[in-house]
Amino acid sequence: MLPDTASARSFVGTGRRTGSWGPPTAEDQVRRDFTADEPNRLWLTDITEHPTREGKLYLCALKDVFEGRIVGYSIDSRMKASLAVAALQDAITRRQPAPGLIVHSDRGSQFRSKKFRNLLTSHGLVQSMGAVGTCADNAAMESFFNLVQTNVLDRKKWATRLELRLALVRWINGTYNRRRRQKALGKLTPLEYEITYQSTAQAA
Repeated sequence: MLPDTASARSFVGTGRRTGSWGPPTAEDQVRRDFTADEPNRLWLTDITEHPTREGKLYLCALKDVFEGRIVGYSIDSRMKASLAVAALQDAITRRQPAPGLIVHSDRGSQFRSKKFRNLLTSHGLVQSMGAVGTCADNAAMESFFNLVQTNVLDRKKWATRLELRLALVRWINGTYNRRRRQKALGKLTPLEYEITYQSTAQAA
């Protein structure tokens, strides 16, 4: 599944940030504690961008901190608030979270948009935002984008947006979620860790 829309604030993988911050719409509910006792308690989200010969491509992704899995994403060639909305809708459709789930981001305008906030509210989700321009307040999501930068974006010069889009989809779905083992998960992949948790919970 690949939502096809776009958004506003960008992270390039080098620490450079651009965009309009404006007033916050939510308090920081996370306080740099990127942990959860079970799935669908805390999702992190952010945006990265990368050039192709056709122009830039933007990726918005959501990560469940419990198993480190990317639970939703959206890719597009333009920066509009709909990028963040489509990524969030993708995650909601896939995971069907219960009310009370926290969705944490920076204060970029795409996450402050009325459509994004309305989607959160309609599903009973809680919005959380870090401080202005502080990478550490969303460090666990920034680390994912660093991996994207190393393993996909910087591997070659991309001729077309479609070529890069397909590479991102393959890496997120086929490599990161299913095959990349994480030390924090006891050397399991995000998918293996989630399956193990579900099996244990059902047996209890």
